[in-house]
Amino acid sequence: MLRHEFQPGKLVAGLFLATAGVVYAGDAGGLWVTEWFAVIPLVTFGLILAGVVAGINGAIRRRRGAGRRKTADPGPDISG
Repeated sequence: MLRHEFQPGKLVAGLFLATAGVVYAGDAGGLWVTEWFAVIPLVTFGLILAGVVAGINGAIRRRRGAGRRKTADPGPDISG
């Protein structure tokens, strides 16, 4: 049973930010040299992609939810 809904936009953002952290950690550890500005395009692209994914996910959820709003019990008849 899921405890929360799946949000792929947050997953994409987290992956890109973790990648930026790995790039800086590799630089700090002496494995390679990274300029301070090199991660800016990586983070920017990751956040833009996360926004696009979140928008698509929201559109899909809205579209699927429209058909599920009908219930078996329509409620009381108040027409008179």
